[in-house]
Amino acid sequence: MAGRLNGKVALVTGGASGLGAESARRMAREGAAVVLTDLQAEAGQGVADEILAAGGRAAFLVHEVTDEARWAEVTAWTVERFGRIDTLVNSAGVASGGQPILEATLEGWRRIMAINLDGTFLGVRHVAPVMAAAGGGSIVNLSSIMGKVGLPGAAAYCASKGGVLMLTKAVALELAPVGVRVNSVHPGFIETPMVQNVLQQADDGNARRDLIVSRHALGRLGVPREIADAIVFLASDESSFMTGSEVVVDGGYTAM
Repeated sequence: MAGRLNGKVALVTGGASGLGAESARRMAREGAAVVLTDLQAEAGQGVADEILAAGGRAAFLVHEVTDEARWAEVTAWTVERFGRIDTLVNSAGVASGGQPILEATLEGWRRIMAINLDGTFLGVRHVAPVMAAAGGGSIVNLSSIMGKVGLPGAAAYCASKGGVLMLTKAVALELAPVGVRVNSVHPGFIETPMVQNVLQQADDGNARRDLIVSRHALGRLGVPREIADAIVFLASDESSFMTGSEVVVDGGYTAM
């Protein structure tokens, strides 16, 4: 099914590693030109170089997603370089470190909200007008199963991802008349550096990993490709009748 995104241009935040990097690779293999952004310049450029070496089209930009002025620059650069933006994947995000709410600080709370929720808002705010002017597009916001169910020690993360879920639905209704579809993806626990770092920081990391695995009906953690496949679907015309939807890819975690 190669070529499902032929002629499309995708902007992917958090593209240096994890779900963002794998999504960029998958979209490029399906024919999209991909602009990856991240603060990790060396890793991000490495992903772009990998795509270019495989015959794809890609570029990398350093990008702080909480900086509105930088969003304007990244959006303008992408349009100037590739002529349009058909898909925005808001993948940049951070996890909380398992801190009880009564020990949490306002500074830590605001950092997670700024990156996970404000960054998503700014992406929609700056890219949606470009899409609308071109006749439409697809925005994919990375939420989480923790935007649907709670987890002790992750109040800020859950709140930020729940915010992404409801932001997606409200924006989908506003942008439907101009042809811009907006959907959210809710991964379960995936084998990414973010999840690995959280487990490594825990005193009982191995036991916690076993517990997390047991909460997935399929008996394992997911891999980045399984989330990237869902993102490719939402970026493609195959999902043309979907907006405001929640795509849950969690191995059965929220079914229990």
